[in-house]
Amino acid sequence: QVQFVESGGGLVQPGGSLRLSCKHFGALVTVYALAWYRQAPGKQRELVATILTGDRANYADSVKSRFTISRDIAKNTLYLQMNNLKPEDTAVYYCNEDFMGSGRHDWGPGTQVTVSS
Repeated sequence: QVQFVESGGGLVQPGGSLRLSCKHFGALVTVYALAWYRQAPGKQRELVATILTGDRANYADSVKSRFTISRDIAKNTLYLQMNNLKPEDTAVYYCNEDFMGSGRHDWGPGTQVTVSS
């Protein structure tokens, strides 16, 4: 069974930065489709960023040029560097192994990111 534990969220002012971490445990189908998702209050969970083979990455249009996904395979850890944060980035952030735009495994607890002045 695969498990994910996210951390690094918090309260930040608009324009600020945060770095999220996600430690994963268990056998993934592949390390080449890890992703970050987020769910804002009253909204559906959405895919934010995916890291692929060769460390190529895909991003949602709303976060392009502001967020950077990366990973340390040896540490079983996925990261999300978030810069120039906006109030609309406020959400609970989750990681998972992506499958057709959604998580393949059970969701972890997530980490809350709140962007507010």
